[in-house]
Amino acid sequence: MSGYPQQQYGGYQQPPPAGGAYQQPPPGGYQQYGHQQPPGYGGYPQGGHPGYGAPPAPSGPPGCPPGVDPTLYSWFVTVDADHSGQITAAELQQALTNSNWSHFNAETCRLMIGIFDHDNSGTIGLHEFAQLWAYINQWKEVFNRYDKDRSGNIDAGELYTAYNEMGFRVSMAFCQLIVVKFDRAEKKSLKFDDFIQSCVMLRSLTDAFRVRDTNLDGTIQVAYEDFMTMAISNKP
Repeated sequence: MSGYPQQQYGGYQQPPPAGGAYQQPPPGGYQQYGHQQPPGYGGYPQGGHPGYGAPPAPSGPPGCPPGVDPTLYSWFVTVDADHSGQITAAELQQALTNSNWSHFNAETCRLMIGIFDHDNSGTIGLHEFAQLWAYINQWKEVFNRYDKDRSGNIDAGELYTAYNEMGFRVSMAFCQLIVVKFDRAEKKSLKFDDFIQSCVMLRSLTDAFRVRDTNLDGTIQVAYEDFMTMAISNKP
């Protein structure tokens, strides 16, 4: 098996850091995106609806802990619908939207909760939520960077560019397969939440591959059961 990426893009399952070389907007492209973007791409359109991937913007409640961003705390309190002090994947799903106002899919929310659920409780607290929110915003920058036609979706060609510039040496055929697998809307493209899920999956499998690639040459020999274990264990 081969295809091991030749470069890293940050820590475990982290998106490329903001401001990196390939994160710079192309002339006349992403740099102007914020001025022409449709409602839902990070701002608050008329009517006060949430931005791209953002929960509703509530008024700042009292009780914000010292050192915590008041706006972030307000979001946390709003997302925490049952006031338990913890956020579940279901609560997170109700708070996050794509550019077309569809809620994030349940699996992406479960994966993101799993990444930051350090105590394995199945939920995240305030400080874990802060880490998750920074993670989502980083991925949003990456998504916008490669959504060259500003459609709010990434097609196979855009995905091919994104993966390869992130260091994953994959083919166009592989990217087309990813689109088929993760395109829940059957639009032959990926929404923001689908894109996050595909990247988390790809990173997780790459990490499993790397453990077995002892020569670091992009090739491994793997027994049948080991391969099945690697595939079934694919999770953040």
